Amino acid sequence: MDEAIDRTLDAVGPRLKRLRLHRDVTLADLAAETGISTSTLSRLEAGLRRPTLEQLLPLARAYGVTLDQLVDAPPTGDPRINLRPIPCGDGSVILPLTRRPGGIQAYKFVLPTGNDDAEPDLRTHEGYDWVYVLNGTLRLVLGGHDLILKPGEAAEFDTRTPHWFGATSAGPVEFLSLIGKQGERAHVRAAPRQDLAE
Repeated sequence: MDEAIDRTLDAVGPRLKRLRLHRDVTLADLAAETGISTSTLSRLEAGLRRPTLEQLLPLARAYGVTLDQLVDAPPTGDPRINLRPIPCGDGSVILPLTRRPGGIQAYKFVLPTGNDDAEPDLRTHEGYDWVYVLNGTLRLVLGGHDLILKPGEAAEFDTRTPHWFGATSAGPVEFLSLIGKQGERAHVRAAPRQDLAE
């Protein structure tokens, strides 16, 4: 049992380094975010120092992963995702649906009833977004377009295009969002329609 623990702990350093390099974060930036000195972070990544729980917690938070993922704990066989809602100041709630770092990330958004007269605050960022409305009415302002999406409707766009999401005065809205890095897209496959004349 001690050998298994030793192997697990020895693998944490390289995993920490891969996570940091994958996110293009410097040791100095990570030190500022976690409160762990750059020298300690360097020694952890090089395997010259064993991580403690006090170090792993802020590192997991900084990388947006669970402790299990950080130490590569064996799977428990339980497929459930432990959703932790993120409440926002405006009454909206975000539920992350993916737990792995990198790649396309999935979120469920729940937005409270909106004000149709409110001026949208359009934003831009790197990436690509695909949205799908579950319940309610979603207002999507995308560049020069002001769109209303109903349940079952979807939209996809380059997030470098100025955009904004909001609920309408008709009530709250729930929608799914798949967000990928620039160039990563969610591929939607559909069977071709049968021609009724055939």
